Amino acid sequence: MGFLTDTAKRLLPRSLLGRSLMIIVTPLVLLQLVSAAIFYESHWDKISLRLARGVAGDIGTVISLLRQFPDAEDRNWIFRLAADHMELTVALQEKAILPNQPAQPRGVTEQAMDDALREQVTQPFVLDTESLDRFYVASIQLPAGVLEVIVPRKRLFSSTVYVFVLWMIGTSMILFGVATIFMRNQVKPIRRLAVAADNFGKGREVVRVKPEGATEVRQATTAFLAMRERIQRQISQRTDMLSGVSHDLRTPLTRMKLQLAMSGDADGISDLRTDVAEMEHMLEGYLAFARGEGTEQPRLANLTDLLAEVAEQARRNGGQIDLHCEGPFTMPLRPNALKRAIANLIDNALRYAEHVWIRAGRRADAIEILIDDDGPGIPADKRDEVFKPFFRLDSSRNPETGGSGLGLAIARDIVRGHGGDIELGEAPTGGLRARVRLPV
Repeated sequence: MGFLTDTAKRLLPRSLLGRSLMIIVTPLVLLQLVSAAIFYESHWDKISLRLARGVAGDIGTVISLLRQFPDAEDRNWIFRLAADHMELTVALQEKAILPNQPAQPRGVTEQAMDDALREQVTQPFVLDTESLDRFYVASIQLPAGVLEVIVPRKRLFSSTVYVFVLWMIGTSMILFGVATIFMRNQVKPIRRLAVAADNFGKGREVVRVKPEGATEVRQATTAFLAMRERIQRQISQRTDMLSGVSHDLRTPLTRMKLQLAMSGDADGISDLRTDVAEMEHMLEGYLAFARGEGTEQPRLANLTDLLAEVAEQARRNGGQIDLHCEGPFTMPLRPNALKRAIANLIDNALRYAEHVWIRAGRRADAIEILIDDDGPGIPADKRDEVFKPFFRLDSSRNPETGGSGLGLAIARDIVRGHGGDIELGEAPTGGLRARVRLPV
């Protein structure tokens, strides 16, 4: 049962348009099959039998005339009568004996002709349906010999069969075409909504989606637009609030820095300066994380050039970087935000390793960036926790060289804003591997 279910799932169409058409076409096909079966069983059989009875009746009339007028002189006008008014070609083989032939498989028309001859003609007969292309040959045993009657096939043929089939197929194709057009128009709004939702999830610009189509589709589109407005309003309010917080906190920090600068080198002043600098560094990192670079608009950018710039900057700072890209990748990006995310990952690797390898290539429907290092790595049970804000691995990382614990959190926030994600794993070099996936 499970195998049949899986097979049916693989064979059935996956798209909404395909499934909708299947729902429409399946009853239509079943209706046509039932109609054809009913027509075949009733109309075709009855018409064929009536035509065959008409031919058999004409043959019976010829036999009756031959019995009433047995003279050889009368046969000519009887045969002419059959040819002129019955479309029958009749000939008599005198003193011939009908051969005993086995029954042959017959179709609907041949079977109807056979049944009609048995009803109208009491003498033995043989029906030949294969010798002539456009004629049937009926050989009937009479006392005087064998009577051969050549019957045109057209007398046993009804064009209503083909007319019915043509009308059935023609109307089905017309209805199928009309259904396809209407269903395609109904599916278009759903596809537009799906594209808009996908672009919004990837952080790309979403063109205004107009509610159209069926009532349910309009409701879904309206709900999506309302959700997008609420999310964008929330992001805007958060950014504005953080801008105010940034201004309010920087002002007292600036005053503290000025007073410390005017205090000279008294005892404890150096420690206070260090604390103020650390507070300012943490404040900048927190604001960058909370803001998420949300003000930058996406645009087409070359990811390969972006990676080359980040790698070159890391080299200038003394890092050993090995960069390899499989090709140029142009895609919608927030270049500054993504550059910061990649730089955070590279700086994090260089802080604890000597060499960093960067690889970029297309995998299915996404661009995959691998950043490997030869450092100590991160334990498998801690790889998800390091993305939490202000989380630091003091047990495995040097706290004196560690940052504020926001680098990986900011990087993941930016990458997820592009619709992708970051995963950490073990690199072939023994260190840490950061796998960045960006949907195309």
